[in-house]
Amino acid sequence: MSFPESATIEPVGIIHTPFRQKFAIPRQPNLAGAKGQIVMQTDYANPQAFKGIEAFSHVWLLFYFHETAARGWKPAVKAPRLGGNATLGVFASRSTHRPNSIGMSVVKNEGLSVDGDRVVLNVSGVDLLDGTPVIDIKPYIPYADAVNKADDTLTSSSPIPRRNVIFTAEADRQCHALSARWPDIIPLTQDILSQDPRPAYRHKLDDDDKVYKVSLYDVDISWQIINGDVVVLSLTPLPAG
Repeated sequence: MSFPESATIEPVGIIHTPFRQKFAIPRQPNLAGAKGQIVMQTDYANPQAFKGIEAFSHVWLLFYFHETAARGWKPAVKAPRLGGNATLGVFASRSTHRPNSIGMSVVKNEGLSVDGDRVVLNVSGVDLLDGTPVIDIKPYIPYADAVNKADDTLTSSSPIPRRNVIFTAEADRQCHALSARWPDIIPLTQDILSQDPRPAYRHKLDDDDKVYKVSLYDVDISWQIINGDVVVLSLTPLPAG
């Protein structure tokens, strides 16, 4: 049996999410309540393609790591959960630097929206960069996809941090003002920053002089680690355009 040396895959849709940069995107799906809208490409914007999707609470997204694909891949990749210097084999990781630059995430199905020729699948719990090409959508089937006795020793040895998130008075005022446009800006900021997006080697620092920034929606969020807490300093809307 012969196989083609290459195959052409085109996106079925483009997902729009709050994440404007890779820094601070959750390490896996469903670690934050971030919402996404998969806008289907013209050839696939047919509601019939989603007939029965309401029967499934979650779906798998297969997507293309479009911003890192040009960098190629290596057999061994750095593992952020292990401090940034330790490595794992690429096939023992979920690194973005893969032979075919394909990622996968299971997300919550929030329903289909149809407005004329515009067909959108709404999802939540996303961990994808805004503008990521989605190459396939499949239903999540618990009896087949959830393996009861599966083991993951990496998570038990390097758990994801959960820090307390505190807003300064100014940041709290800014948050509530921005909530009129982005109603989930407060819980999403808390979800993202509680996981301490800093490089793993800095997680041992419970007082960190560095001011970090993450971008959610069109907002720059400045924060620090003080006495073990994440302190949100300010939220600044980015200039239009």
